[in-house]
Amino acid sequence: PPAMCSPVISIITPSYNQAAYLGQTIRSVLEQDYPQIEYMVVDGESTDCSVDIIRKYDGRLAWWVSEADSGQADAINKGFARASGEIVAWLNSDDYYLPNTIPAVMELFAKHPEAGLIYGDVLSVDGEGNPINIQCFQPYTLDDMMAFKIISQPAVFMRRSILEKAGYLDPSYHFLLDHHLWLRMVQLAPLVHSPQILAAARYHDDAKNISHAEQFGGEAFKILEWVEAQPGLAERLLENKPEIMAGAHHLNAFYLVEAGKMRAGLIAYYHAFRYHPRTVYKAWKRIIYAFFSLIGLGRVREIYLRFKQNSLKKETRE
Repeated sequence: PPAMCSPVISIITPSYNQAAYLGQTIRSVLEQDYPQIEYMVVDGESTDCSVDIIRKYDGRLAWWVSEADSGQADAINKGFARASGEIVAWLNSDDYYLPNTIPAVMELFAKHPEAGLIYGDVLSVDGEGNPINIQCFQPYTLDDMMAFKIISQPAVFMRRSILEKAGYLDPSYHFLLDHHLWLRMVQLAPLVHSPQILAAARYHDDAKNISHAEQFGGEAFKILEWVEAQPGLAERLLENKPEIMAGAHHLNAFYLVEAGKMRAGLIAYYHAFRYHPRTVYKAWKRIIYAFFSLIGLGRVREIYLRFKQNSLKKETRE
């Protein structure tokens, strides 16, 4: 049968108290038109009705569990350890795949046997599912990743053989755990970018990228310390230090502004500019937004968000 000829893809959803979104996440995987999906849900002993939602799909899941864990990395690593698919990914319980994502991804891996990791573009949505933005990426190299060119995790898919060689997620990271893994994987096999929107990432008040935004920068500098101790990366750090340091400060600035810490964000943008001015040029709108917010123009956030939504509507119409 054709199903037996198709490679297996393993998807893991780590879940904790996200009942409002979990059903949509699960359906977005199970409704994919692909015959060989091994789907696992790893719940961290949720206290809302998440487990009732998971039970509804019990017969269609390869495995699920609800038990205490030590965080997101621990939950995902449990899934990795059980995964049998040639391709593997995780999808957080507030994100979701677009309808044709998995067939498109499997086709891309077939076309790119050299790829250790394939990533696409991502639609950003709010808590109610309204589009906010489209995150468009470029084809990145190891040097780009070292300079904190961030790719969006919901649209990342990995070849399991490369993941096994690189090792699983490091539980000591809570915010840039994915980027730390990509850095290990890209040393073993190339990244391939596809300019297709493969997933939607949800931005809501409880999401880590909103509720703990100011802690992302700390982990960027922790990754830099790790890089300095890696034989294959330390030399590249010395060769590309201005871009890499600017990238870390730029990432810190982005999340500080996201968290509403405008003064700290502007200082971080200044440090990024000092190391490598070109890194900061594309962020000029955010810098103006942070500056006007800091001097008390209260409506600037509303205007900024409306501008982003209007740009998105225009882009989707075209």
